[in-house]
Amino acid sequence: MESILVWFRRDLRDFDHAALCEALRRGRKVYCVFIFDREILDALVPCDRRVEFIRESLVELDQALRARGGALIVRHGWPVQEIPRLAKELAVTAVFVNRDYETPAKKRDVAVKVALQVEGIAFESFKDQAILDGDEVLTQAGRPYTVFTPYKNAWLRRLTEDDWQPYEGRGGRLAVALAAHGVPTLAEIGFTATDLRFLGIVPGMSGGRQLLADFLGRIARYHQQRDFPALKGVSYLSVHLRFGTVSIRDLLAQAIAAGALREGAEGPATWLSELLWRDFYFMILDHFPQVSQRAFKLVYDLIAWEQGQPAEAAFAAWCAGRTGYPLVDAAMHQLNRSGYMHNRLRMVTASFLTKDLGIDWRRGEAYFARQLNDFDLSANNGGWQWAASSGCDAQPYFRIFNPVTQSQRFDPKGIFIRRYLPELANVPDSFIHAPWCMSPSEQAACAVRIGHDTPAPLVDHPQARRKTLQRYAVVKGAAAP
Repeated sequence: MESILVWFRRDLRDFDHAALCEALRRGRKVYCVFIFDREILDALVPCDRRVEFIRESLVELDQALRARGGALIVRHGWPVQEIPRLAKELAVTAVFVNRDYETPAKKRDVAVKVALQVEGIAFESFKDQAILDGDEVLTQAGRPYTVFTPYKNAWLRRLTEDDWQPYEGRGGRLAVALAAHGVPTLAEIGFTATDLRFLGIVPGMSGGRQLLADFLGRIARYHQQRDFPALKGVSYLSVHLRFGTVSIRDLLAQAIAAGALREGAEGPATWLSELLWRDFYFMILDHFPQVSQRAFKLVYDLIAWEQGQPAEAAFAAWCAGRTGYPLVDAAMHQLNRSGYMHNRLRMVTASFLTKDLGIDWRRGEAYFARQLNDFDLSANNGGWQWAASSGCDAQPYFRIFNPVTQSQRFDPKGIFIRRYLPELANVPDSFIHAPWCMSPSEQAACAVRIGHDTPAPLVDHPQARRKTLQRYAVVKGAAAP
């Protein structure tokens, strides 16, 4: 091909990039573009860390492309208009992209493809976000898996060394278009700066490299430390995976190099399983797009969730971290302050909302979608439906996390709780997980009054559990779809 336009979306790097490397292999000249999609951005508040993360990552990407003889064209508008217009302006033969699995993105790509076809321009997509996707992992009956462990086993059987080799682009050259004026400021696209740097979040490929290098020094202990939010036990790479400033193939290669496929390397093997969950949820969303609106197990849509003013007040208290359960509240404060929540705590808070407060999982999913820096529809939806027991391979409906015992197990000394709830700083370890159990004199001794300095519990967990079992009785004995 004479010239190809590579459209960057959630793949903001210049290395091991499927569409870019394929374009360099097949085209003489390769142009690069990113669209600040108004379909997405117009619905956001003007101060959004994710937009700043993207913008700063684009600055680094543009610099990397310029160092290689190219440049990044950046537009602000609707892709269905901007991509065909730019492709025609540059007189390219084709537009290359990496595949997306979300329904709105798939519909957008179809619309762009149709618009390009009118101009005689090809549109091609490539696998980049996932290791294995589409129909690469199916049951013997040729259907998508809906249970993780059989999927994982089939995924591992299907995996070959080629699946984690980096893409390499040779042959063509990156080209600079007159339209490549650099990356616009946040103000130019209607946004303001955030506390991204203050939080220690380093965008771009360099930020991803720093986190990966740090994590590889800790990966051997991952299986032991990943569930404890007070420890530095996880990789913190989720936001970089979300926006593609790291390569999933590189992460897989690093896990395998650390021993993930060998006996005895539990840390790397456990992390590999987490990467597989990501592929699994991509696959579920791709093959079962209805999960973004409905329960995967349709019978769970029959559940009568709490409604009315008491439910609204309970939901507001949950959002604000005012439930009276310290671990739940500390987790919500972490989310609200930083845009991040530890994975164990995502499960605890989701279980509390759905099974202690009886509130529809969709409301919690939507709140997380607004707050999370690393929001990814497939993982967010999968996690919430797992907690609510309505999803594929979810926890059984009668498995209800006890927020106190979860706190005792995963934050035994209350270090994480005190970090986000300083009003409980003087509460003894013996009461930190359930401070309402203190007598008035014990409360006075540590300068905290339940119901005044810290909220009293919204619900009694044993009573809430009984009510949840009654609520979920509608699904008792029902078969999965």
